[in-house]
This record gives sequence, C-alpha cells and structure tokens, in this order.
Amino acid sequence: MTQTPRKATAPMPSNPITHRFAEIAATVRDTGLLARAYGFYAMFGAGLALALGGVITAFILVGDSWWQLVVAAALGLVLTQVAFLGHEASHRAVFVSGPANDRLGRILSTIIVGISHQWWMSKHSRHHANPNKRGSDPDIEQDTITFVEEDAAKTKGVIRWINQRQGWLFFPLLTFEGLNLHYRSVASLITQGSRRQRWMELPMIALHFGLYLVPLFLMLPLGMAFAFIGVQMAVFGVYMGASFAPNHKGMMIVPDDVKMDFFSKQVLTSRNIRGGWGMNIFMGGLNYQIEHHLFPNMSRPNLAATRTIVREYCEQHDVPYTETSLLESYGIVIAYLNRVGLAARDPFDCPERTAMGR
Repeated sequence: MTQTPRKATAPMPSNPITHRFAEIAATVRDTGLLARAYGFYAMFGAGLALALGGVITAFILVGDSWWQLVVAAALGLVLTQVAFLGHEASHRAVFVSGPANDRLGRILSTIIVGISHQWWMSKHSRHHANPNKRGSDPDIEQDTITFVEEDAAKTKGVIRWINQRQGWLFFPLLTFEGLNLHYRSVASLITQGSRRQRWMELPMIALHFGLYLVPLFLMLPLGMAFAFIGVQMAVFGVYMGASFAPNHKGMMIVPDDVKMDFFSKQVLTSRNIRGGWGMNIFMGGLNYQIEHHLFPNMSRPNLAATRTIVREYCEQHDVPYTETSLLESYGIVIAYLNRVGLAARDPFDCPERTAMGR
C-alpha cells in the first residue's frame, strides 16, 4: 500500500524579541526575584497602620481648630500609600495565594480608601494588557483631559476650552481626581457590576464613608468639616495623579490596528523615574514602571534588581529604555498634553495665520 507523502511544513517563524524575553524572564525567575517579600510588606503594613493611627489621634487631639487642615493633608498622603499597597495586592504581589491578595486588596481599597476593588481590577487589567493602545487602554480614553489629538479635535464647549490649556491645567485638575475616583468606582458598581459585586463592595464603601464622615461632622463645625474633606480629597487626588501620570503620558501611543509583542509594547510605552529607595516609597513602586509592566506580580523590593537586568538587555538589543527624573517627567507630560490640546484650537486663531491675514 502506497502512502501519500506528507507535505513538508515550514517551521513557524519566531520573534527574536519574544524569544529573548522568555530568556530574561527565566533569568529573573532563577535569580529569585519573583519570590514574595513578606518581611517588607509586614513592616510597611505596620508602618501604614501606625501612620493612620497617628492621623486619627491627631484629629482627636487637635479638635475644633483650623490645624485640622494639616491633619487632612496627612490623611490624604496616608490613604494614597494605602492605595499603593492595594494596587500591589490587586497584582498579587504581596502573597503567593491569589485569594489572600484579593481579600487584602478589597479591604484596603473599599474600607480604608473608599474605592471599588472590582472596578480598579477591571480597569487596570485592561491597561496592563494594552498600555497606551487606542481603543484598548482605558487610561487614554476621552475624559476631561484628552490624550490623543483626534479626540481633542472633536471636543466642544467647556471641555474644548480645558483641552486647549490642559497641560497647564493638569495639576490643578488633579485636585478633583480623588472625588472622580470615588464617583466612578461606585457608579461602575451600580451600572456594570454583578449582583455579587454590588452586595459585597457597596456596603464596604459605605462603611468607609461612615467611619470617615460621621466623626468629622460630629466633632468639627460644618464649614471646617467641609474644608477638611476638600483638603484631604485634593491631596489624595494630586498625589495619586502625580504618581501615575509620569508612567505612560507622553510615551508612544499605539494605533488600534497595530499588533506588538508583549516585551516591546510594555517597554516602549512605559517610563521609569530615577530616585532609588526614597522614590520607591514615595511612588509605591510605580517608579519602576517598565519592570512593573513586564512582571506585574513582582514584589516591590525586587524591582530595583530587575531593572538592572532589563536595562542591560535593552542596551544589548537596541530597545529604547526610558528613564528620567520626576521633574523631567512632569515637564514631558505637560508639554505632551499641551501639544495634544493644540488639536482643540480653532486654526483661525493661530498667530501665524492671523499675522498673514493682516
């Protein structure tokens, strides 16, 4: 019986960058950099508990005094640090157990910070899968601030006026970001969350605001209580926004029809911030944004050593690796937002065009 010869199949082409990233991932794993840093998180968590306890004690001792606004600012700082820890738990970087990370992340996010853990997980997971990709990354979707010129050109009214000046208005607008985060997380639970998610997280968020607002309005005069909320929310919003904005804003925007390998899209759309351990604590590990995107479940203390490995690899293979100071990154973000905002301006308002028409 004659057998029909099989048609030879050519080997599937391999992407060298993808292959080499597998090698670098193996190096990181073999070096032990994917191990959990329980000692660090135990000390850091204890430090946050003491800081929060100190703020509460100060609130009680200060009483009916405008020094409470200093306490409010301190509370905004502490809650941002708690949010950073919740962010790491949501990436399963604290414990080996996934459910343990989820429980910690949900408690920190909902009861302590007052933001939906489920909303954050959904939004942030989509960002990590496709950073700075149009139509896929929710962090560059059209909002008060516009990140893509085509979106800026379509805006109208007040939003258009803001977009025209959005680079300079960016940090002032961040004073409202805390309120925006609370609003969007609750609204998403009500409109998009499952019944289980709503029954689980809405009472936890309500508990947060009960523990926060009831003592505030019982112990302080009405005007001072509202001033306390305003300062705390402003500090929280600016700190959160100023920590997340340097990571991707002003980096490459990926068109929605372009496909990139995992390594390239994570490195080319991310920016690191120099500064060592002090910056690592200040930004909650977000200063090592490239390494965080390559290894999102990596514990914070291991990011610095991983940076050395990743940077050397990028230098060897001519992959751009972006790292700046914090102030440089803010300058880049402001310039980028102003450049995008030009698309929202009437071309007939251009000074050169006006001069030519005279």
